[in-house]
Amino acid sequence: MTIPARQVEPSLLQVDAILSRLAGSEALSEVCRFLRSELRHYRWVGIYRSDGPLLRLVAWAGDQATEHLVIPVGQGICGRAVRESATILVDDVRTRPEYLACFVETRAELVVPIRDGPEVLGEIDVDGNEVGAFDASDARFTERVAAKLVAATRQASPVPGAE
Repeated sequence: MTIPARQVEPSLLQVDAILSRLAGSEALSEVCRFLRSELRHYRWVGIYRSDGPLLRLVAWAGDQATEHLVIPVGQGICGRAVRESATILVDDVRTRPEYLACFVETRAELVVPIRDGPEVLGEIDVDGNEVGAFDASDARFTERVAAKLVAATRQASPVPGAE
């Protein structure tokens, strides 16, 4: 689904407003909630922070929690995005054996690294419930959001159970 160009700048300004008044996990949680409410095809949004060989969930918004609070960097689409420091867009997760299933209704995934220069601090993980839910406009937009989340990601604490 394409993000209309007219929606990009106002949404980025809203992310800036969130980050100007909140910090750390609280800011990231609010950004997740905003993205999910603003972009209806973003059915679950989570942010993981890199912690050596692990990714630890620090914020999320969705109908339910994921069982994957901690993901080894060597596993799944999320792990691959960190290993390769690259955005990964998957049209149909059922075609990817490395996909770590969270929700039965998930059909598409978008994972965008949060970088500070060459260092990967974490990532934004977005699930969609339709095959092909995301396109290049989603990747570009979410990359711009990720660039704004460096300080909050550095300050974030893992959610309970992901410590």
